[in-house]
Amino acid sequence: PPPPFSSSSNSDCTTSTGTLDLEICYVTMSRLAFALALVSLFFVARGSAFVPAAKGTCLNSPTRSQQYPERRAQRSSLNIFGNLKGAFANDDSLGKADNAGLKGGPNFSQTTINGKPVKAVANQKVSQVAAAARVKITYSCKKGDCGTCEVMMNGRIVKACQAKITSGKCDINTL
Repeated sequence: PPPPFSSSSNSDCTTSTGTLDLEICYVTMSRLAFALALVSLFFVARGSAFVPAAKGTCLNSPTRSQQYPERRAQRSSLNIFGNLKGAFANDDSLGKADNAGLKGGPNFSQTTINGKPVKAVANQKVSQVAAAARVKITYSCKKGDCGTCEVMMNGRIVKACQAKITSGKCDINTL
């Protein structure tokens, strides 16, 4: 049988038997797209892609910006981001901008784990505080279903994977 693809007759994405081959078509289109991208890049790099040449000029003649240096600043451009120039400016009618962080800083809680004082923020997960303090708590599901991670917090048994540090004083003991 003849080869399924011959380079001499691949212009219409068909095999030598006349059937359509999508793989050949894809490869051909990919090559054409790559060649078009290279040609476009060449013209954009030269700066001549969007500025038409004046009548009667050739490639070796000086460019318009060289002929008319006073018009250099008026040269046309794509101006993609020019319209966004004031988009992120502060609105003076809103007043002075406040700090976007926490007002007055984080709300620290007096927390101890197994008698050891640790630094913790109110509403932080107990599992995160214990991990930062290098206290070993065994976990299994980390969803609160199994009860493997139970600890004693302020006299109550809670699941460390779901419980959060309370504001004020918080005393945690592993079981």
